[in-house]
Amino acid sequence: MESMKRIAVVLIVFLTYVTSLNAQSHYDVLIIGGGTGGTAAGIQAARMGAKVQIIESTPWLGGMLTSAGVSAIDGNHNLPSGIWGEFRQRLRDHYAGAEALATGWVSHTLFEPSIGNKILQEMAHIPNLDIAFNAIYIDVLKDGEGWLVNYRQEGQLRSAKTKILIDATETGELMPLVGADFRLGMDAKRDTGETAAPEKANNIVQDITYVAILEDVGTKKGKRGLVKKPMNYDSKEFECACKREDGEMFGAISNCRQMLNYGKLPNNKYMINWPNCGNDFYLNWPELTSEQRRAKLKEAKKFTQGFIYYIQNKLGHKNLRIGREFPTKDGFPMIPYEREARRIKGKVLLTVDHIEKPYDYNLYRTGIAVGDYPIDHHHDKNPNTPKIDFINIKVPSYNIPMGTLIPKKIENFIVAEKNISVSNIVNGTTRLQPVVLGLGQAAGALAAQAILERKKPSEISIRKVQEALLKQNAYLMPFIDIDPSDPAFHAMQRMGITGILKGYGVPYKWANQTWFYPDQIVSEYEFIQGLLPYFDNLVDLAASGKGLTLNFFKEVVRRTNPEYTLENIDKYWDSWGIEQKSNENVPLNRRTLSILTNRILKPFTIEIDFNGNVLNNKK
Repeated sequence: MESMKRIAVVLIVFLTYVTSLNAQSHYDVLIIGGGTGGTAAGIQAARMGAKVQIIESTPWLGGMLTSAGVSAIDGNHNLPSGIWGEFRQRLRDHYAGAEALATGWVSHTLFEPSIGNKILQEMAHIPNLDIAFNAIYIDVLKDGEGWLVNYRQEGQLRSAKTKILIDATETGELMPLVGADFRLGMDAKRDTGETAAPEKANNIVQDITYVAILEDVGTKKGKRGLVKKPMNYDSKEFECACKREDGEMFGAISNCRQMLNYGKLPNNKYMINWPNCGNDFYLNWPELTSEQRRAKLKEAKKFTQGFIYYIQNKLGHKNLRIGREFPTKDGFPMIPYEREARRIKGKVLLTVDHIEKPYDYNLYRTGIAVGDYPIDHHHDKNPNTPKIDFINIKVPSYNIPMGTLIPKKIENFIVAEKNISVSNIVNGTTRLQPVVLGLGQAAGALAAQAILERKKPSEISIRKVQEALLKQNAYLMPFIDIDPSDPAFHAMQRMGITGILKGYGVPYKWANQTWFYPDQIVSEYEFIQGLLPYFDNLVDLAASGKGLTLNFFKEVVRRTNPEYTLENIDKYWDSWGIEQKSNENVPLNRRTLSILTNRILKPFTIEIDFNGNVLNNKK
């Protein structure tokens, strides 16, 4: 009898498997993880005509933006690039203006996670994009040049074939499965060349946080939303979170109202994601089994519960309750906030030296996403972490090279989250939400371009991916003084990304800057030096430090594009949107020169390699 039961069970499993194979789906691009990067990747790839599927383990889109509850945007306030800019505008439309989003002091843009999810799902409701919610992948297998992914959704086994696979998981889960080389934890100084890195590498990752969203219910009675005191609760762990009204300070740097207002959201809600003696939690997931990880995540959630208990009882804020922001039984987010992942060993490695002094290298020419947040790491909960003075690592705003998305060895595999090829130190700024939205959008553009050309992602022109991103009003260079509403935005971005006209970067508080100065006059010497990598035959053209005039520019055209009819410059001057008056002897500013150079010399069409070196420059 028992043997018959076993046979029956095996037969059911087999039939279920066969049924799933018969229902196998085919996609151009398959994305595992519908988080911040995965959602942006799916939207971009589908917009470009690729057939895309996202496999997401929760019922929401957005990952750290929504499902983890980190609904306060860090950075890129003056860089509304691409999908990030679209998402923010939809938030502003929903809440009736930008001011309605500036409710807490940590950010200019705060929102309810449920609203963020709603907006992202609306943005993702487009042709070519299929989303499998509540779906857990089982395995990832190589299938010729592509991939086969088996997953379970609502008790059903399903499978999907794809040409290109994108890892948009929160911790870079797919890398070990596909055989990709990756970095994990803190890099050694000798491996990255960063002077601030520790002498020895380790696998220590940043603290995670189980965020909570509390709602102010006023004088409402009852116990709904009040948390129970968890086992092993110790109020002393939270005493230095804020300066209490009873006069006790315990080394806190903010008063308790400041602490709560840090993440105040619209509609009297509060994001509890407090780093100073708050609910950060060290979880050394690289050394844990799946079962151990689940147990530690429960512990992390209990720790946040303890912090809420402290807020409600010790600080006296019983009006702040756990609400129904998330579709979970306990009211907590569906996933924790993971600040760090496995990092792919890509075609290039972006280090702090590259973003500190971009023009000492050529990697900036390959940029596909931008960021302006400082280097910010959370390591307070692990006393064994080597001490690095992250806050004093000063960088300007920056862009991220395309080669960070593509592994060295594995083909038709792209990354699109906190798992890109950066050093551990750099991850402290590239992990932020708007940057990851940009990375995801770039990964989607790269994947779709590869599908359109029937090539591998590693074979795709960097300039073509950048062009696809520009069409979506994405920033290639982090110039804060130009925006997509400027008619010359694309031209100035192209001149910046080629390096013909460089920006001026400065570290500045919590939002670093790079300026283009569109109205600044360009000298002959500056212009020729910028052109030389693309046009060798300008090397003997005499160029002074005086302002470059239209007359001088025409001489450049004669040498680089002798077939061009110079009379067309005057003919099309106004239709090209040039604001300066056409006068051969008046110095040209950066906006004007960007338009002319882009239209006539077309240096953006000259190809570059993953290191930003110019290929086949014009003699």
